[in-house]
Amino acid sequence: MSDPIDRHTLLEDAQALITGTLLIALGVAMFKHAGLLTGGTAGLAFLLHYASGIGFGKLFFVLNLPFYWIAWRRMGHVFTAKTFAAVALLSVFTELQPFVLRFDMLHPLYAAVLGGLLAGAGFLILFRHKASLGGVGIVALLLQQDRGWRAGKVQMVVDVCILVAALFVVDPLRIGYSLVGALALNLTLAVNHKPGRYVAM
Repeated sequence: MSDPIDRHTLLEDAQALITGTLLIALGVAMFKHAGLLTGGTAGLAFLLHYASGIGFGKLFFVLNLPFYWIAWRRMGHVFTAKTFAAVALLSVFTELQPFVLRFDMLHPLYAAVLGGLLAGAGFLILFRHKASLGGVGIVALLLQQDRGWRAGKVQMVVDVCILVAALFVVDPLRIGYSLVGALALNLTLAVNHKPGRYVAM
């Protein structure tokens, strides 16, 4: 009897990593242009970027380094390798993006909603190909795996905590828009990423 699980090929995984990180990179560009934040490791990278001027991509890559050990021990070498590749791709895409993309006008609310939806769709693609963008994403997936807590809801709670902490360094209005973006991102995950709904690996 043939295996009922339709497993992804190497080419399909590569296509997914590139597509997912490109969508997230576009969401990041919209957030950066509007001066918004997000949650998780990316949120910390945004805060450090705004405070220091160091490129988001560089900070994001470095902040994720400690989480690879957790991923390797709990989720295996394949997941860790895919996650490392996804983080590296996003870091490169966000560093190169200013050379190929500029916004003349972008309302912060529109940036929050569309940027959040783009990032959520990108995360969904990565999750369905057994990858993440490290950091909180790894913890959220582990909690979904071990305790059945939905990854989107876990990430939403963490994201809100980070955004509340950012009130001390960012304009409150921008925080409000950022909360809308976090809601758009995490609702996309909560609605579409449920255990047992998608079985291809």
